[in-house]
Amino acid sequence: MSTEIKAPTFPESVADGTIATWHKKPGEQVSRDDLIVDIETDKVVLEIVAPDDGVIESIIKQEGDIILSAEVIGTFSAGAKGISTIETAPDESSDTTSQEPSSAVNIIMSPAAKKMVEENNLNPQSISASGKDGRLTKEDVIKHLSSTPIATAAPVSTKTVPTAPVADLGARAEKRVPMTRLRASIARRLLDASQNTAMLTTFNEVNMKPLMDLRKQYKEIFEKTHNGTKLGFMSLFVKAAAEALKRFPAVNASIDGSEMVYHGYQDIGVAVSSEKGLVVPVLRDADTMSLATIESSIRTFGGKARDGKLTIEDMTGGTFTISNGGVFGSLMSTPILNPPQTAILGMHKIQDRPMAVNGEVVILPMMYLALSYDHRMIDGKEAVQFLVTIKDMIEDPARILLEI
Repeated sequence: MSTEIKAPTFPESVADGTIATWHKKPGEQVSRDDLIVDIETDKVVLEIVAPDDGVIESIIKQEGDIILSAEVIGTFSAGAKGISTIETAPDESSDTTSQEPSSAVNIIMSPAAKKMVEENNLNPQSISASGKDGRLTKEDVIKHLSSTPIATAAPVSTKTVPTAPVADLGARAEKRVPMTRLRASIARRLLDASQNTAMLTTFNEVNMKPLMDLRKQYKEIFEKTHNGTKLGFMSLFVKAAAEALKRFPAVNASIDGSEMVYHGYQDIGVAVSSEKGLVVPVLRDADTMSLATIESSIRTFGGKARDGKLTIEDMTGGTFTISNGGVFGSLMSTPILNPPQTAILGMHKIQDRPMAVNGEVVILPMMYLALSYDHRMIDGKEAVQFLVTIKDMIEDPARILLEI
């Protein structure tokens, strides 16, 4: 029976999407939950899987086509028999056929894992899958590659492949690649923030030694108590920011037209880097979360970002954002606002520096902090005091617990 393959129903914040990749072709046999097509939106990549065993009948929307919510993009025939994905053309040698058994079509792979399998000419059946419902993940492939000696790697086809002409060593090569929707959306939002806000940045520096000593003292017992969750610096910065946001409501507010919206909750976004660009999943009601829950949630978001599994709900909302450029070695930067939020905190690299303490020069691990804010909503006095409050809590972590 023929059924329609439809795009998902997009939320109100997503107007349309783009067909990114068709993983199956017309006439191709698919199994239930096989990945059929990736749809890229301004925020996330959505995956559509086969509803049952059957065959892809037709593709209506091609790669690169813009589609609307719930629009029909193809047709599917449940229960039908199609052409195996590994059947070879009559003129190809039988050696190639023997390398990939026909059951390979039943292996479910994430897009990143499939790409690595193809690039390294691997047999997916030889890789242990750890994903949900037996899905092969990118981490599974990386683990397989790291544990497989070069001498025992999968054999490469000896078939002669035409090689591209070698470019002249003096040539100035160029490559044009269309922007992904996510990258274009990021560019549009950043440009909008720089052009339509009165953005200023204030700086301060914080002594990280008290926090580092606290972490060193309790990291082992923390990890044992919370089932392997490690104690990092980000959770303490999130808790400090949540407390500071309560004291300075304007920093936790947003602008909606000519109105200022003050939020009675602290939903803090944490910027996470992915292959497709920077994404900002949100820790909801961060003030009520424990340090272990914050660390676990951030780790989960990081994994979902790497696998392209973040949902629109994960990134919707947020009243304040924290970005840690220090993990990439940034010593100082001016973070750009994430509209409609009115402020963003930038963390940076921890670096030993000579500091004057009680008339003596002491080497301390210091970090520059940056707070970018919209001057239309936040006065300079509030911005400076907000940043000083975070500095005081980080330099004396007991203040976070005591809320002083």
